[in-house]
Amino acid sequence: MARFTRRTFLKSAAAAAAAPAVWVRPARAAAANDRLTLGFIGVGTMGRGHLGGFLGRNEVEVVAVCDVVKERLDNAARAVEKKYADRIKSGVYKGVKAYPDFRQLLDHPGLDAVVIATPDHWHAMPCILAARAGKHIYCEKPLTHNVAEGRRIVAEVKKAKVVFQTGSQQRSEFDGHFRKAVEYVWNGRIGTLKTVRIGVGGPARLCDLPAQDAPEGTDWDFWLGPAPDRAYHSDLCPKGVHGHFPAWRLYQEYAGGQVADMGAHHFDIAQWAMRMDGSGPVGVIPPADPKTGRGLRFVYASGVVMIHNEFEKGPDGKDVRADCVFEGTDGTILVGRGGISSLPDKILKDPLGARDEKVYPAMSHHGNWLECVKTGKETICPAETGHRSATICHLGNIGYRLGRELKWDPAKEQFVGDAGANKELTREPRAKWKLV
Repeated sequence: MARFTRRTFLKSAAAAAAAPAVWVRPARAAAANDRLTLGFIGVGTMGRGHLGGFLGRNEVEVVAVCDVVKERLDNAARAVEKKYADRIKSGVYKGVKAYPDFRQLLDHPGLDAVVIATPDHWHAMPCILAARAGKHIYCEKPLTHNVAEGRRIVAEVKKAKVVFQTGSQQRSEFDGHFRKAVEYVWNGRIGTLKTVRIGVGGPARLCDLPAQDAPEGTDWDFWLGPAPDRAYHSDLCPKGVHGHFPAWRLYQEYAGGQVADMGAHHFDIAQWAMRMDGSGPVGVIPPADPKTGRGLRFVYASGVVMIHNEFEKGPDGKDVRADCVFEGTDGTILVGRGGISSLPDKILKDPLGARDEKVYPAMSHHGNWLECVKTGKETICPAETGHRSATICHLGNIGYRLGRELKWDPAKEQFVGDAGANKELTREPRAKWKLV
């Protein structure tokens, strides 16, 4: 395959031939009484969760599913058929199509939008090709595997004028804890913000798993896609339908470790609170011993320092720790999925007033996306925002890998005076998966 387009298929006899031009039509905004037709690309553990959520919404119709593992693909199709058969009370429903190749899914007649829940290294290509095909897009976080992919997604989404939502659900959900924290920071309840501390695990590492035989029904070469060629291992792509989150998240070839997995959520909230949705830090300072995988600092032009996984000690000698800790001149806010607290307590006891600044009003991440598809509004976490939050994760991983202080230009999205570091901003895909 000389180049990657949505009309060239791995199993096609014409795979090595030049692909025909792709006609890009404007995305169709669904009418108020019209169901939005959805396709799902990737129906592993996270994808099944999204599928179940959207199947419970009357304003959408799931018409297509896709996965490289046949058991997962068949299971997703059965789930759709059962849900809709129960809805129409006929006991029979065959309106969903199962595709082994997401490019085939993008050609599904009448498809309006896609939900992408593939491994991180498989986000960019489906996003870009879906945008070119005029489909609205919901894509899981972290948005990309590297910085260059993110800028390309942003450009394609803007050109296609499709509605994009990054799966940074903490902006909309979890009882509003994160939203409240951001509002209190915005309105000066902790004084001037000085330090942000993010509690997530370590950076990515190279994959050293031994070789195993790929199980029947798993298209391992397709799962690898743009990533380097290597033998199958079940830790990366478990056989069949499973209920856990696979370990591909740990490895540099496919993801960004915990720095990018949960970090994409928590760094996203930090960027939001700092009003940096369209920008980022100007410096990256790794710890004296990068192998510890903690203590890396991001320095912002405002003087705020964001620290990865390093916390102050409380009076009891234990870390004053949370997913996100915002330290200001007049107090501290600690927030996580389980709740929000402050030091001193009175910070949160004084409610925000009618004149205080509030965050974007969205209490359902799925619902916000669907509403924006109807209205044409921008979502709470559009492509640019998702790209900038993912970039923080990538900068952190690069800092740990290189082990030297780096200057970052958030406007140019380049390291300043460091050609070696700039090589880390992209990755050459396997030849047959190059996107043109």
